Amino acid sequence: MKAEIFLPDNYTPADDEPFMNDLQVEYFRRKLLTWKSELMSDSKDTIETLQDSTRAIPDISDRASEETDRALELRTRDRQRKLVSKIESAIRRIEEGEYGYCEDTGEPISLRRLDARPIATMSVEAQERHERREKVHRDD
Repeated sequence: MKAEIFLPDNYTPADDEPFMNDLQVEYFRRKLLTWKSELMSDSKDTIETLQDSTRAIPDISDRASEETDRALELRTRDRQRKLVSKIESAIRRIEEGEYGYCEDTGEPISLRRLDARPIATMSVEAQERHERREKVHRDD
């Protein structure tokens, strides 16, 4: 079992540190776990709200509006469910020592990119190449 790492409250990963040192790994692990916890809490709230709002609405306009709101909420939850899956995948990469490295090139992903998008699996350059290839295939 690993020793607990003390992470100062004001810690931010810096480029002058060794890449993916213990502090950086712990910083991103906690960031991902917090994000996942927030999404799961939002999801629980949505389920409760949807269960509470299953009432008969006599006015057809009000009913249509309510159904539109429910559909939008369900789409949002579906996106969040997929996001939770990506967060769990990132946490697995941390546990396996692969986090922070581009799955395409093996090069480190910039700390700024990881801080902005902690589920990133590719460097900016590799992501742009990937998106250009997708666009070319879509345009065929």
